[in-house]
Amino acid sequence: MTENLAKIADLTGAFRLLELVSYQEHSVVSREIIRKPSGTMTVFAFDAGEGLSEHTAPFDALVYLLEGKAEIAIGGKPHPVSEGEMILMPAHKPHALKAITRFKMLLVMIK
Repeated sequence: MTENLAKIADLTGAFRLLELVSYQEHSVVSREIIRKPSGTMTVFAFDAGEGLSEHTAPFDALVYLLEGKAEIAIGGKPHPVSEGEMILMPAHKPHALKAITRFKMLLVMIK
């Protein structure tokens, strides 16, 4: 259990992912939910126009949009992703994220 999550919710009960992070003007905010040797789960809030520049990760990553709209480029190809949709970013493949509107997402990284 991470300290951040312990302050918000009892892990034995239900909680809302949308409430774990708040938007901040001109920022990307994140809160790690789980960190295990097998992977991580992190919730992010991106203000409109914000993003993450192109990078690679050594593990597969699944992005699930909780609200809003984003453009996620994988291997240079842009993919529009909206609330309720998810996309897989394969290990070792360059990817970047940009907020078309404010958006929140759950990132699940599997090692």
